[in-house]
Amino acid sequence: MLGRRLRLAAVAAIAGLAAACGGGPTVPTPQPTPTSALPPVAIMGPSRLTPAQIVAWFNGRQPQPPGVYAATEPVEALAAYFVEEGRMEGVTGDVAFVQGVVETGWFRFSGAVPAWKNNFGGIGAVDNSPGDAVAFPDARTGVRAQIQHLRAYADPGALTCTVPPLAHPCVDPRFALVLPKGRAPLWSQLGSGNWATAPNYGTDILTRYREALAYHGLPL
Repeated sequence: MLGRRLRLAAVAAIAGLAAACGGGPTVPTPQPTPTSALPPVAIMGPSRLTPAQIVAWFNGRQPQPPGVYAATEPVEALAAYFVEEGRMEGVTGDVAFVQGVVETGWFRFSGAVPAWKNNFGGIGAVDNSPGDAVAFPDARTGVRAQIQHLRAYADPGALTCTVPPLAHPCVDPRFALVLPKGRAPLWSQLGSGNWATAPNYGTDILTRYREALAYHGLPL
């Protein structure tokens, strides 16, 4: 009993010393909102973030992801391409940029798709053969293909990869493989065998997008 009292006294003394050294009350770590609580976000629609806001979040968030940025063009150019190409096709280009973040590991390209392919959406990189990912000649073309592919999933009226219904000539080699057109109008529907096999693929994108919005004081 005496030994137990001595141990308790020692613990109390250590706690008092920690408080004297500036240790205050423990602040609980905020818990992330369950992905099931994420509101639906349509793939077709306007961007809510400008290119400058996207770049500010990408460069300013903490902690920064490990690795070195490796895309063939600066992030400022990529953000502009996503918003511009999205606007021309009626696709939420700011969310598509975040999809690129998820696909490429923050444009560090640590996975099976190398940076030189300018493929920011993993187009053609199927699970059993990721090396088959399509290569595009430049970053804007890669963004355009990703936006066109998103429109195939979200717009039931985009029946052919032609102009019209698209704003630009077809650069997405897998557009015709999305059947039926408009099968996944929401970002949360892109997993479980649509764009990707992972069931949480869409909610992973929306979780990062919510972070980007919150960086600028905006709700999802």
